[in-house]
Amino acid sequence: KTILFFQSAGKFKVRYATLGFSENAKLDQGQMWPNAYALTSIDAATEKEIIRLIKLAVS
Repeated sequence: KTILFFQSAGKFKVRYATLGFSENAKLDQGQMWPNAYALTSIDAATEKEIIRLIKLAVS
């Protein structure tokens, strides 16, 4: 099953890359939660948050 996807900013000629999660991701937080994130750059803190989200999504 697909859990997440990545869309490159360069490939789609847009301002930011997108990290998104499918309905199979286990990110539920009450009645509303984000399922996609815009990424303009990735630093150490952003990388750490991405890893946390992926671990949560596949848990």
